[in-house]
Amino acid sequence: MLQKFRTTLLCLTLAGAMPQAASAADLMTFWDTPQRGGNSFNAAEPDKAYFEALAATGATWVRLTFSKWKGEGRDFLLGDADHYKGLPPKDLAKLRNALDAAHAAGLKVVITPLSLPGARWKQQNGEKFDDRLWSDPAFADQAVKFWSDLATALKDHPAVAGYNLINEPAPEKTTGLAENGAMADIRAWQEKHAGGTRDLPKLYTRIIEAIRVADPVTPVMVDSGYYANPRALAAWPKRLADDKVLYAFHMYEPYDATSAPNMKRETPLRYPGVQTDYAGSTMTWDRKAVADHINTAFDWAKTQGLPPTRVVAAEFGCMRLWADCGTYLTDVMDAVEAKRGHWAFYSFREDEWEGMDYELPEKVKPGQFYWLSGQGKAGDLPRDGNLMEILKAKMQK
Repeated sequence: MLQKFRTTLLCLTLAGAMPQAASAADLMTFWDTPQRGGNSFNAAEPDKAYFEALAATGATWVRLTFSKWKGEGRDFLLGDADHYKGLPPKDLAKLRNALDAAHAAGLKVVITPLSLPGARWKQQNGEKFDDRLWSDPAFADQAVKFWSDLATALKDHPAVAGYNLINEPAPEKTTGLAENGAMADIRAWQEKHAGGTRDLPKLYTRIIEAIRVADPVTPVMVDSGYYANPRALAAWPKRLADDKVLYAFHMYEPYDATSAPNMKRETPLRYPGVQTDYAGSTMTWDRKAVADHINTAFDWAKTQGLPPTRVVAAEFGCMRLWADCGTYLTDVMDAVEAKRGHWAFYSFREDEWEGMDYELPEKVKPGQFYWLSGQGKAGDLPRDGNLMEILKAKMQK
């Protein structure tokens, strides 16, 4: 690896472009041992106290999105996802402040946009899925430019341990492919769209190449397709060429049971035992089924010659008031740790939604959370929930 870096340095120097000095060692070393963390998807910029509270749980890293923050334009840091023109300076300053706060708390940060040019996050797009990035090459060009600009701006920040290029991409969404369909269908879809606008590995390759011109050392994290489904990753014919890439998936399966709609059922679905459509058949979800789904990502990595520490369960969770949430969280963490991968629970002290705030005890009902938050008294909420104790036991071992 050292020789490869020297070769890259020489080539860039001859081209007249000096890259970032590899001062704080190769940042991939942070990821050489399993790391445990949380997701920060807040509407307001987190402060030092927030990051200190997360670090106190035992977390070593945070997957930080800025896309909900109020910015200079319609879309924070993008300005306008309809036409990216450059990083708004005041937005960039806010992001730097948050990174400074995380660094002061001893946390590493993976920067994660929910939107890219032509792919505005659904919740900020009138609940409509934005397919333009996956159908119009002009938006891919803008996405490449955005990440080139952002890497140039943040390459020297000591908190940054990764660039997560886009949260939960879904180039498959409008094409008729079933999200958890038969594996043969998923592979056939990937082959059909190879080289086109919906080829996610191709887009990632372009973005990474642009990042590396400015920043040769910061790791890149890539979500698999169809909302970061590990089975979409398993359909990729090969790993990406860059050797500083982490491959991420999200874990909410069985979604019918872990998600908010289940809590509205007269009798919520239970785990283990819930059955869902899966891989062209029916899956009965239990500890083994959860592990089998997760292992799809690790098995693919192994075939590509990648160590398990290049695989990240970047999000997982369940509704905190679901009776089986603790059992489910334990089974997910156990499955990832059995493979020696990384994980980050969703989410930590989300300020607009309480559904997966595991610090809140069962006695705190949604109405109480929203009322106190609306009164500016979120700090009065009790934070002694048993679910966070389950997570902390894993993070602090």
